[in-house]
Amino acid sequence: MAFGNYPDVSLAMARERHAAERAVLASGVDPMAQRKAEKIAVREASENSFASVAARWLEHWQEGKSPRHVETTRCRLKSNILPTLGQRPIAEIEAPELVTMVKVIADRGARDVAKWALETTGQIFRYAFAYGHAKRNPASEIRPRDILKAARKVNYARIDAKELSDLLKQIEIYPGTHRTRLALKLMTLTFVRTSELIRARWEEFDLEAARWDLPTDRMKERRPHILPLAKQALEVLEVLRKLSGDSEWVFPAKAMSNNTILKGIERMGYKGRMTGHGFRGLGFYCLARNMPTSTSNCTGTW
Repeated sequence: MAFGNYPDVSLAMARERHAAERAVLASGVDPMAQRKAEKIAVREASENSFASVAARWLEHWQEGKSPRHVETTRCRLKSNILPTLGQRPIAEIEAPELVTMVKVIADRGARDVAKWALETTGQIFRYAFAYGHAKRNPASEIRPRDILKAARKVNYARIDAKELSDLLKQIEIYPGTHRTRLALKLMTLTFVRTSELIRARWEEFDLEAARWDLPTDRMKERRPHILPLAKQALEVLEVLRKLSGDSEWVFPAKAMSNNTILKGIERMGYKGRMTGHGFRGLGFYCLARNMPTSTSNCTGTW
């Protein structure tokens, strides 16, 4: 049995440790077997920590997900969940610990992230249960509404339907960049969310079939979405294709953001009256009432 390296462990210290282990042996316990069992226990505790199981879950979960979605989940996990639960043995974690974690996140003003953290923790526990690392899922015993205050519903600003014609004319003569004008125009023809527009990839489009297939991981309801494209939308996309060059993105990251759309709307004189999301609400309002959505012959794209 080794007692340490000289000179870190002096001869006197080695003798003391030797005497102590001989006393353990005299009591009928094999000190070498005991040390080995302790090492195994430490290793198993590490392998069954929440952080370790979460890493294995992430490796399993990421199959088929977009790199951007995987990286976002990895960063959120590292920033919001692991600081509280990471080193805890996953089988010992109880519901009150999850409640504390969620409340800490929510108190930062990040209610949506807090809700996400609870849902993701539940997925990790289901994975742990399936592979024998935990005997129950404490996250399943909690609902977000049990611990989070109800979110105030915010209606995004949008103009009245009767003002749509003037807005479309303003977009046609937009004084800003060509790409921003095309983005605004495409929003009036597709009713997609701003985030769905600015993260669009060319691989999602089938221009010959006049359709846009939005993948599950980019949709709010986590369902694949097929969007038929009007001829006016195809014309816009043809121009954007030439502008984007070899980029895989319809709108390269440095050229477009949520703020770009909002500032473009404000530049046309609609500050406080219209938002990027407002196009979506306005479009559905018009469709529900069978109203024209363009000054051209387009009466909707759905």
